[in-house]
Amino acid sequence: MSIEADIKQTSSFRTPYHRLTVNLMFTNNWLCNRQMQVLKPFGLTLQQYNVLRILRGQHPKPVKVADITERMLDKMSNASRLVDKLLAKDLVQRTECPSDRRAVDVLITDKGLDLLKKLDKVINEQEAEIQRLTEEEASLISRLLDKLRGSE
Repeated sequence: MSIEADIKQTSSFRTPYHRLTVNLMFTNNWLCNRQMQVLKPFGLTLQQYNVLRILRGQHPKPVKVADITERMLDKMSNASRLVDKLLAKDLVQRTECPSDRRAVDVLITDKGLDLLKKLDKVINEQEAEIQRLTEEEASLISRLLDKLRGSE
């Protein structure tokens, strides 16, 4: 279905760039909503899931909260608050950083790692929808998005 049909737009976009902007925003929301549906039964938000994945990527080394903030997909997220919520669920542990007492080290727990293993299976099943694209198409879109952000 076209973006025009999805948003029930009857007139043309001003420019192809305007159409692209709306399409990217709509598709981002579509992807986020799909992922939120998967995470909800596990009691996680997208931002909490992102923190857990960052911590898993660094495991077994701890990560400072400031480093988590830099790596978050949603730059508006409050990593400290997210860590507190994950701490309450026993998915992470927090300790004072030995080299800088003002900093806090965060480490994913075994319970957090186990939860991510379960989620990996569910997320992989959900990604089947994205596999409507070939690997070449997916790579091309990724390269074009990198170019759009000036990352290429």
